[in-house]
Amino acid sequence: MPHLDIRLKTVAKQIQADCHADIGSDHGNLLVALLKTGRIKSAIAVENKRLPFENSQKALKGLRGEARLADGLNGIAAGEVDSLSICGMGGRSMVTIMESHPDRIPSRVVLQPNRDEDRVRRWAMQNGFHLVEEHLAWNRRPYTVLTYRSASGTDPAYDEMDDEAAFMFGPINIRRREPAFVDQLIREHQYLCRLTRLNDSSHKRFALIASILDQYKIDASRHSISDSKWDP
Repeated sequence: MPHLDIRLKTVAKQIQADCHADIGSDHGNLLVALLKTGRIKSAIAVENKRLPFENSQKALKGLRGEARLADGLNGIAAGEVDSLSICGMGGRSMVTIMESHPDRIPSRVVLQPNRDEDRVRRWAMQNGFHLVEEHLAWNRRPYTVLTYRSASGTDPAYDEMDDEAAFMFGPINIRRREPAFVDQLIREHQYLCRLTRLNDSSHKRFALIASILDQYKIDASRHSISDSKWDP
């Protein structure tokens, strides 16, 4: 059984399907773990670079899985898979991949963007995917894991939420109010307070964090976090 870090373990818990495709599988470990634990029956690893393709091909040998050398959703056909995952790349790249072939996206999608999570959340809302679950997988920094399913109508996850705050930090995260999530907000608030000048993006994040902490009735300046370092 391959070793999965906390990020990929969190992703794996969100996947259960007959046929699952992983875009940018790299070493194939996620798919191997899913196959060996019975969470999926068959797998497709899609890679656009030769070495990761060969790594995935080798890892899946002898299992009900195959590796394909292709760019994103070019590697699967419409209706071929029941679920899809894309992990470890920026939100912009993920959205570009999904916008290239919207007809090939299955009804369940698990996404782990390394940055620009708000772009992924906006894509989902604009394209008929409702947020089923979201988690923060804590390693050296928090990694966001988003689980979506295709559905009609408005996404109830965003009911009675400030859309901008929810896009940036996650509606389920904000409602759940886990201590680690709150500490993350306080750390970033304190970090931004120490800067002498904020660009437009940082100023927006600061205002949204302040609004969430105000909702929680938390004064960040009065909180002492054991590790106050924030690495943006």
